Amino acid sequence: MTEKYSLNPIVIFDIDGVVRDVGNSYRRALADTVEHFTNTAYRPTPVDIDQLKSEGLWNNDWEASQEFIYRHFETLGQTRQQLQLDYKTIVAFFQSRYRGSDPENWNGYICDEPLLLQPSYLEQLTEAGIYWGFFSGATRGSATYVLHKRLGLQSPVLIAMEDAPGKPDPTGLFATIGLLETEINKMSAIIYVGDTVADMYTVRKAREMHPHRIWIGVGILPPHVQETAAHSDAYSQTLLAAGAAIVLSNVEQLNPVKVQELLQGMGIRG
Repeated sequence: MTEKYSLNPIVIFDIDGVVRDVGNSYRRALADTVEHFTNTAYRPTPVDIDQLKSEGLWNNDWEASQEFIYRHFETLGQTRQQLQLDYKTIVAFFQSRYRGSDPENWNGYICDEPLLLQPSYLEQLTEAGIYWGFFSGATRGSATYVLHKRLGLQSPVLIAMEDAPGKPDPTGLFATIGLLETEINKMSAIIYVGDTVADMYTVRKAREMHPHRIWIGVGILPPHVQETAAHSDAYSQTLLAAGAAIVLSNVEQLNPVKVQELLQGMGIRG
Protein backbone atom coordinates (compact mmCIF):
# COMPACT_ATOMS: atom_id res chain seq x y z
CA MET A 1 0.00 0.00 0.00
CA THR A 2 1.23 3.51 -0.84
CA GLU A 3 2.02 5.54 2.27
CA LYS A 4 0.01 8.71 2.71
CA TYR A 5 1.32 11.90 4.26
CA SER A 6 -0.44 13.61 7.13
CA LEU A 7 0.83 17.02 6.01
CA ASN A 8 -0.37 16.59 2.40
CA PRO A 9 2.76 17.95 0.72
CA ILE A 10 2.23 20.10 -2.35
CA VAL A 11 4.31 19.60 -5.49
CA ILE A 12 4.19 22.44 -8.04
CA PHE A 13 5.65 21.77 -11.49
CA ASP A 14 7.17 24.12 -14.01
CA ILE A 15 6.20 22.94 -17.50
CA ASP A 16 8.96 23.70 -20.01
CA GLY A 17 11.90 21.33 -19.57
CA VAL A 18 10.00 19.46 -16.85
CA VAL A 19 6.69 18.30 -18.35
CA ARG A 20 7.73 18.66 -21.98
CA ASP A 21 11.03 18.82 -23.87
CA VAL A 22 11.30 22.29 -25.42
CA GLY A 23 14.81 21.89 -26.79
CA ASN A 24 13.52 21.71 -30.36
CA SER A 25 10.53 24.03 -29.91
CA TYR A 26 10.82 27.07 -27.62
CA ARG A 27 14.60 27.10 -27.82
CA ARG A 28 14.54 26.56 -31.58
CA ALA A 29 12.04 29.39 -31.97
CA LEU A 30 14.27 31.59 -29.80
CA ALA A 31 17.30 30.86 -32.00
CA ASP A 32 15.26 31.43 -35.17
CA THR A 33 14.07 34.78 -33.82
CA VAL A 34 17.53 36.01 -32.91
CA GLU A 35 18.89 34.86 -36.26
CA HIS A 36 16.10 36.68 -38.11
CA PHE A 37 16.45 39.99 -36.29
CA THR A 38 20.26 39.98 -36.54
CA ASN A 39 19.96 39.51 -40.32
CA THR A 40 21.34 35.93 -40.04
CA ALA A 41 24.56 37.24 -38.45
CA TYR A 42 24.08 35.42 -35.14
CA ARG A 43 22.22 32.30 -34.02
CA PRO A 44 22.61 31.45 -30.32
CA THR A 45 23.71 27.91 -29.53
CA PRO A 46 22.10 25.80 -26.79
CA VAL A 47 25.10 26.67 -24.61
CA ASP A 48 24.58 30.39 -25.30
CA ILE A 49 20.94 30.07 -24.23
CA ASP A 50 21.87 28.17 -21.06
CA GLN A 51 24.45 30.82 -20.17
CA LEU A 52 21.91 33.62 -20.59
CA LYS A 53 19.31 31.78 -18.51
CA SER A 54 21.90 31.04 -15.82
CA GLU A 55 21.75 34.77 -15.04
CA GLY A 56 18.35 34.04 -13.51
CA LEU A 57 16.54 36.89 -15.28
CA TRP A 58 15.50 35.48 -18.64
CA ASN A 59 12.82 32.89 -17.99
CA ASN A 60 10.62 34.54 -20.63
CA ASP A 61 11.91 33.37 -24.04
CA TRP A 62 10.49 36.44 -25.81
CA GLU A 63 12.51 38.68 -23.52
CA ALA A 64 15.51 36.39 -23.88
CA SER A 65 15.27 36.68 -27.66
CA GLN A 66 15.23 40.47 -27.43
CA GLU A 67 18.17 40.47 -25.02
CA PHE A 68 20.26 38.33 -27.39
CA ILE A 69 19.49 40.72 -30.25
CA TYR A 70 20.45 43.74 -28.16
CA ARG A 71 23.70 42.14 -27.01
CA HIS A 72 24.64 41.17 -30.56
CA PHE A 73 24.31 44.71 -31.86
CA GLU A 74 26.07 46.09 -28.79
CA THR A 75 29.14 44.09 -29.81
CA LEU A 76 29.00 46.03 -33.08
CA GLY A 77 29.00 49.33 -31.23
CA GLN A 78 25.29 50.14 -31.38
CA THR A 79 23.34 51.21 -28.30
CA ARG A 80 19.92 49.97 -27.23
CA GLN A 81 18.58 53.48 -27.66
CA GLN A 82 19.72 53.50 -31.27
CA LEU A 83 18.16 50.13 -32.02
CA GLN A 84 14.71 50.71 -30.51
CA LEU A 85 13.61 47.12 -31.10
CA ASP A 86 9.87 46.56 -31.36
CA TYR A 87 9.06 43.91 -28.77
CA LYS A 88 5.66 43.07 -30.27
CA THR A 89 7.27 42.33 -33.64
CA ILE A 90 9.79 40.03 -31.96
CA VAL A 91 6.99 38.18 -30.13
CA ALA A 92 4.94 37.83 -33.31
CA PHE A 93 7.85 36.29 -35.21
CA PHE A 94 8.66 33.94 -32.32
CA GLN A 95 5.04 32.78 -32.16
CA SER A 96 4.93 32.23 -35.92
CA ARG A 97 7.63 29.62 -35.44
CA TYR A 98 6.49 28.16 -32.13
CA ARG A 99 2.72 28.03 -32.70
CA GLY A 100 2.89 28.08 -36.49
CA SER A 101 1.05 29.83 -39.29
CA ASP A 102 -2.49 28.78 -38.37
CA PRO A 103 -3.83 30.60 -35.27
CA GLU A 104 -6.70 28.13 -34.87
CA ASN A 105 -4.99 24.81 -35.52
CA TRP A 106 -1.40 25.17 -34.41
CA ASN A 107 1.15 23.66 -36.79
CA GLY A 108 4.44 24.94 -35.41
CA TYR A 109 7.20 23.50 -33.28
CA ILE A 110 4.81 23.03 -30.34
CA CYS A 111 3.22 20.07 -32.11
CA ASP A 112 6.35 17.93 -31.82
CA GLU A 113 7.37 18.40 -28.18
CA PRO A 114 8.20 15.07 -26.46
CA LEU A 115 6.46 14.57 -23.12
CA LEU A 116 8.64 14.06 -20.04
CA LEU A 117 5.93 12.64 -17.76
CA GLN A 118 2.80 10.56 -18.13
CA PRO A 119 -0.64 10.96 -16.49
CA SER A 120 -0.03 7.75 -14.53
CA TYR A 121 2.79 9.52 -12.67
CA LEU A 122 0.43 12.27 -11.49
CA GLU A 123 -2.12 9.63 -10.47
CA GLN A 124 0.60 8.00 -8.37
CA LEU A 125 1.15 11.26 -6.51
CA THR A 126 -2.58 11.69 -5.90
CA GLU A 127 -2.88 8.17 -4.53
CA ALA A 128 -0.08 8.97 -2.05
CA GLY A 129 -1.94 12.03 -0.76
CA ILE A 130 0.34 14.48 -2.55
CA TYR A 131 -1.36 17.52 -4.06
CA TRP A 132 0.02 18.92 -7.31
CA GLY A 133 -0.39 21.78 -9.75
CA PHE A 134 1.51 23.83 -12.35
CA PHE A 135 3.18 27.24 -12.31
CA SER A 136 4.77 28.10 -15.64
CA GLY A 137 6.13 31.06 -17.54
CA ALA A 138 4.52 29.65 -20.67
CA THR A 139 1.43 31.36 -22.05
CA ARG A 140 -1.87 29.91 -20.89
CA GLY A 141 -2.57 28.74 -24.45
CA SER A 142 0.72 26.88 -24.70
CA ALA A 143 0.46 25.40 -21.19
CA THR A 144 -3.13 24.34 -21.76
CA TYR A 145 -2.15 22.71 -25.05
CA VAL A 146 0.23 20.31 -23.34
CA LEU A 147 -1.82 19.72 -20.18
CA HIS A 148 -5.20 19.24 -21.84
CA LYS A 149 -4.50 18.05 -25.38
CA ARG A 150 -1.33 16.06 -24.82
CA LEU A 151 -1.72 14.77 -21.24
CA GLY A 152 -5.51 14.67 -21.12
CA LEU A 153 -5.79 16.49 -17.79
CA GLN A 154 -9.31 17.85 -17.38
CA SER A 155 -8.98 20.80 -15.00
CA PRO A 156 -5.44 21.00 -13.60
CA VAL A 157 -4.48 23.81 -11.25
CA LEU A 158 -2.45 26.18 -13.44
CA ILE A 159 -0.92 29.62 -13.11
CA ALA A 160 0.56 30.75 -16.44
CA MET A 161 2.32 33.80 -17.89
CA GLU A 162 -0.80 35.95 -18.06
CA ASP A 163 -1.70 35.25 -14.43
CA ALA A 164 1.36 36.49 -12.54
CA PRO A 165 4.68 38.33 -12.85
CA GLY A 166 7.54 36.39 -14.35
CA LYS A 167 9.89 34.26 -12.29
CA PRO A 168 11.85 34.62 -10.06
CA ASP A 169 8.97 36.65 -8.61
CA PRO A 170 7.16 34.05 -6.42
CA THR A 171 3.69 35.61 -6.80
CA GLY A 172 2.60 32.92 -9.26
CA LEU A 173 3.90 30.17 -6.98
CA PHE A 174 1.86 31.60 -4.09
CA ALA A 175 -1.21 31.81 -6.35
CA THR A 176 -0.85 28.15 -7.39
CA ILE A 177 -0.57 27.09 -3.77
CA GLY A 178 -3.61 29.18 -2.92
CA LEU A 179 -5.70 27.31 -5.48
CA LEU A 180 -4.68 24.00 -3.91
CA GLU A 181 -5.05 25.05 -0.29
CA THR A 182 -8.82 25.38 -0.25
CA GLU A 183 -9.00 21.87 1.20
CA ILE A 184 -5.68 21.27 2.91
CA ASN A 185 -3.36 22.32 5.71
CA LYS A 186 -1.90 25.76 5.10
CA MET A 187 1.36 24.61 6.66
CA SER A 188 1.98 21.88 4.09
CA ALA A 189 5.52 21.58 2.74
CA ILE A 190 5.95 23.03 -0.75
CA ILE A 191 8.13 21.42 -3.42
CA TYR A 192 8.70 23.42 -6.61
CA VAL A 193 10.10 21.48 -9.56
CA GLY A 194 11.92 23.39 -12.30
CA ASP A 195 14.81 23.26 -14.73
CA THR A 196 16.25 26.78 -14.56
CA VAL A 197 18.08 29.07 -12.19
CA ALA A 198 15.02 31.35 -12.18
CA ASP A 199 12.92 28.45 -10.87
CA MET A 200 15.30 27.88 -7.96
CA TYR A 201 15.50 31.61 -7.25
CA THR A 202 11.70 31.60 -7.08
CA VAL A 203 11.85 29.09 -4.23
CA ARG A 204 14.49 31.15 -2.44
CA LYS A 205 12.40 34.31 -2.68
CA ALA A 206 9.30 32.43 -1.48
CA ARG A 207 11.25 31.21 1.56
CA GLU A 208 12.43 34.74 2.31
CA MET A 209 8.86 36.06 2.20
CA HIS A 210 7.29 33.16 4.12
CA PRO A 211 10.03 31.62 6.27
CA HIS A 212 7.51 29.79 8.48
CA ARG A 213 6.86 27.26 5.71
CA ILE A 214 8.99 24.48 4.31
CA TRP A 215 10.14 25.30 0.74
CA ILE A 216 12.08 22.74 -1.30
CA GLY A 217 13.46 23.36 -4.78
CA VAL A 218 13.93 20.30 -7.00
CA GLY A 219 16.02 20.77 -10.12
CA ILE A 220 15.39 18.80 -13.31
CA LEU A 221 17.99 18.34 -16.04
CA PRO A 222 16.32 19.24 -19.36
CA PRO A 223 17.04 16.70 -22.11
CA HIS A 224 19.33 18.98 -24.12
CA VAL A 225 21.93 19.10 -21.32
CA GLN A 226 22.06 15.33 -20.93
CA GLU A 227 23.88 14.68 -24.19
CA THR A 228 27.25 14.67 -22.37
CA ALA A 229 28.20 13.93 -18.78
CA ALA A 230 30.19 17.15 -18.58
CA HIS A 231 27.21 19.27 -19.60
CA SER A 232 24.93 17.42 -17.19
CA ASP A 233 27.35 17.86 -14.30
CA ALA A 234 27.87 21.55 -15.01
CA TYR A 235 24.14 22.19 -15.28
CA SER A 236 23.48 20.25 -12.07
CA GLN A 237 26.03 22.34 -10.20
CA THR A 238 24.40 25.52 -11.52
CA LEU A 239 20.99 24.43 -10.21
CA LEU A 240 22.42 23.34 -6.86
CA ALA A 241 24.24 26.66 -6.49
CA ALA A 242 20.95 28.43 -7.22
CA GLY A 243 19.28 26.59 -4.35
CA ALA A 244 18.09 23.18 -5.55
CA ALA A 245 17.93 20.57 -2.78
CA ILE A 246 18.46 17.81 -5.33
CA VAL A 247 18.77 17.54 -9.12
CA LEU A 248 17.08 14.71 -11.03
CA SER A 249 17.41 13.62 -14.65
CA ASN A 250 13.66 13.14 -15.10
CA VAL A 251 10.66 14.49 -13.21
CA GLU A 252 9.13 11.05 -12.68
CA GLN A 253 12.04 10.25 -10.37
CA LEU A 254 10.30 12.56 -7.91
CA ASN A 255 8.00 9.72 -6.87
CA PRO A 256 6.23 9.39 -3.50
CA VAL A 257 9.25 7.67 -1.96
CA LYS A 258 11.57 10.49 -3.06
CA VAL A 259 9.09 13.06 -1.75
CA GLN A 260 9.12 11.28 1.61
CA GLU A 261 12.93 11.30 1.63
CA LEU A 262 12.98 15.04 0.95
CA LEU A 263 10.51 15.71 3.75
CA GLN A 264 12.40 13.55 6.21
CA GLY A 265 15.56 15.42 5.23
CA MET A 266 13.79 18.57 6.37
CA GLY A 267 12.79 16.94 9.63
CA ILE A 268 9.18 16.28 8.57
CA ARG A 269 7.49 12.98 9.26
CA GLY A 270 4.92 11.63 6.85
